Parts: sequence; structure tokens; C-alpha cells
Amino acid sequence: MKRLLLLALTLLAAAPAAAQKAPILVPDVSQHRIDLQSGFTGAELLLFGAIAYPGGRIPEGQIDIAVVIEGPRKPITVREKAKLGGVIWVNAESNSYRTAPSFYAVASSRPIADIIDEREAYVYEIGLKHLQLSPIQVGDTREQLRFRDGLIATNVEDGSYSQSSGSVQITRKLLYQARIEIPASVPVGTYDASTYLIRNGKVVSVAETEVVVGKRGFEQFVSIVAARYGLAYGLVAVLISLGLGWAAGALFHRR
Repeated sequence: MKRLLLLALTLLAAAPAAAQKAPILVPDVSQHRIDLQSGFTGAELLLFGAIAYPGGRIPEGQIDIAVVIEGPRKPITVREKAKLGGVIWVNAESNSYRTAPSFYAVASSRPIADIIDEREAYVYEIGLKHLQLSPIQVGDTREQLRFRDGLIATNVEDGSYSQSSGSVQITRKLLYQARIEIPASVPVGTYDASTYLIRNGKVVSVAETEVVVGKRGFEQFVSIVAARYGLAYGLVAVLISLGLGWAAGALFHRR
């Protein structure tokens, strides 16, 4: 943090008002790669950075920071469960989306509703309420909202989506930091980490960086084999299962 403070002060001193009209965000993350290896139980990602203001002048009044981490987008179908005869659960209605984040986490210095205009939040997709999910079917608005809320609630429950207010710390209006939990079930891919500087309900500066979530070692080997040689991988998996079952049965009979 001391190094960041020195960096921010240097930027303040070196930035003339004519050269920049909006503040500059200088973001970074504690790790740009997260490896999914055997025994991975999740990780904590620290997002931090400095703020440089035009002319070196720190503005009066409130400033806020929102940090968003979004995983690769993918098509998804939401299915509603219903009881058949009051006993058996079956799939009922469904709704499909062209794109939805596989992971989404937002942290903010204050509640999102208190720091940004509603329209602005939709433009930048800041907050779970403001996610743009692009439904394929065009139908009743209330039905669309019901499926959308169901998708978000399900992802919040399993840790894929999260929203945390008051978790971004701002120091002297120059430095900021936030911690976001990455669950063990996180999918592989390139994640976008976006930082938004907000004043008077508007986003005045945006900065982005990336975090790669991937597999290494034996896990990576298995993933590549499964993707490239699906049939052979399936047959080997079945044979291994049969072999383990036979070995367990033989050991049991011996005893």
C-alpha cells in the first residue's frame, strides 16, 4: 500500500490539467492466474490500485469505487421444477439465454443504489440487478423477470454470483482495495476485472485487467484428453470403474 500511495502522489504531481480531463485508475490484482489443482478449495482475490486526478487536485465531496469480476459468458437454459401428482419433481417451463456470466462478483464502497444512477448501472452492468442476460425467447415481461431472478438466485446460492456492499476500502481518495472470494467450483477461462470510479451517480473513470483461471499438472492433462478424445476417455473411465469394482468385490470375498 505504501508503494501505491507513492505512485498515486507521483501521478498527481506529474499530470497537468490539460493532459487529462478524467481521473486515471491504476488497477492491479494479487494474482493474475489461479490454478485449479487437486484439493483446490477456493481462493481470495485482492483487487487494489491508485487514483490519479487531473492537475493533481483531489476533488471535494464523496467518491466511490465499484469492482466487478466477470467470468466467460456462455449460453444457458433455466428450467423450472414442478411436482407431478404431488410426488415426483419434473422439468416444467424453461427459458434460454444467449449469454450469461459463468461467474459474477461485485464489491462496492457503499450500497450500489446509493452511489450510482439506475440507468448508469444498467449501462455498465454494475450489480446483480443490472445484469444483461439476453433472453432468446420474447414473451411476457413478468415471466422473463421470474426466470431471470431464478437464474441469479441459483447462482448466488452456489457461490457463482455475489454482491458485497461496503467491502471496498478507499484511503485518502487515492488508494482502494477489495477482496473477492473465488469458489472451488469456478470454471476455467479468462476473467475480466473492471474497476469503476463513481462520483455524483456517474461513472467518471474505468480501468480493466484480466485474471486467468486454468488447470495445470495432472488436472490439465485429464481435461485435454477428455476434450480431444472424448470416446476413448469415456471407455477408459468405464474400464477403470469396472476394475475398481471387481477389485473391491474380490477383496470383500477374501475376507
